[in-house]
Amino acid sequence: QVQAVESGGGSVQSGGSLRLSCQVSGYTSTTYCVGWFRQGTKKEREGVAAIDVGREITAYAKSVKGRFTISRDNAKNTVYLQMNSLNPNDTDMYYCATHSSPCSYSSYIPPHHFDYWGQGTQVTVSS
Repeated sequence: QVQAVESGGGSVQSGGSLRLSCQVSGYTSTTYCVGWFRQGTKKEREGVAAIDVGREITAYAKSVKGRFTISRDNAKNTVYLQMNSLNPNDTDMYYCATHSSPCSYSSYIPPHHFDYWGQGTQVTVSS
């Protein structure tokens, strides 16, 4: 079965950086997509970034473009989200998710496309 497990969350001061990791298992090829999402208690899910693992095509939400970078290490079956210049508005629970098709998203990354979700990792940015 396909699984995605995220890690790397924590607390950081405004302007700082964190790197989240998503370990993916269960696929037999690189034909799949991985996305990062965030959701607070009173907010809808927001697609933050996505990557077509096989083709290394990336997409970013407008709110994070230029600050966050998504990448993959196929040898480790791991997708990373490097988050720089963090601000308190980035505080949320962050989720890694995946689906078994290619993806070429723009600034909108649709949560309903993704089938397998991790448990989440908390990111807290203080001012």
